[in-house]
Amino acid sequence: MAAITRGVLFVHSATRAMCPHIEWAAQSVLGTRASFDWTDQPAGNNLFRAEVAWQGQQGTGAKVASALRGWEHVRYEVTEDPSFGCDGGRWSHTPSLGIFHAVTDVHGNIVVPEDRIRSAIEAGGTAADFKRSMDLALGAAWDHELEPFRYAGQGAPVRWLHRVG
Repeated sequence: MAAITRGVLFVHSATRAMCPHIEWAAQSVLGTRASFDWTDQPAGNNLFRAEVAWQGQQGTGAKVASALRGWEHVRYEVTEDPSFGCDGGRWSHTPSLGIFHAVTDVHGNIVVPEDRIRSAIEAGGTAADFKRSMDLALGAAWDHELEPFRYAGQGAPVRWLHRVG
């Protein structure tokens, strides 16, 4: 049996029509029924947001992110906490950028692998080239696009989902 971990699905923005589809996709991965508490997303007209905390086997975060991948007009992030023998992760998605994945440490910081840093250094170029490479590795473009939607969600309720079985 795989180790159990937990994480959060942050749906930063979705149209009303997409909300039931998002619920269905998340519930099918998590193996439990739940009602998302959709609230208005102040960062966009006619958009809604929800946060759902989950608990499940290692790799559940990737499965949730994959289930929602590529849907137009949906901005979301999925986090998975580190667990026994497994790093944590964060998946960020925007309609314009697609999906970004990064390994995270116990504090939620993105961990950039040594070989990626070495590659950026060995590529040469200017300091600006190195900064662009590190910004890509850190998902800066995703953070920039999602930040207004994250901020608008402060204080929103979180519902815990536990995987059954």
